[in-house]
Amino acid sequence: MARTSPIEFVKQVQTETKKVVWPTRRETIMTGVMVIIMTTLLGLFFMAIDSIFDVIVRFLLSLAQ
Repeated sequence: MARTSPIEFVKQVQTETKKVVWPTRRETIMTGVMVIIMTTLLGLFFMAIDSIFDVIVRFLLSLAQ
């Protein structure tokens, strides 16, 4: 591989940075809202699964007594 000088590296980084397309404010807000909704739904889902397993384990333990 050819070695790149630090100055050339900085120029390449600047060139690549100019190609970045940043999301709009609306896109950022919508993405944030979707993340909050999905994490809430997943939290509720896992809470329900945990509750079901809790009931099953308590029932099985009550049979052992």
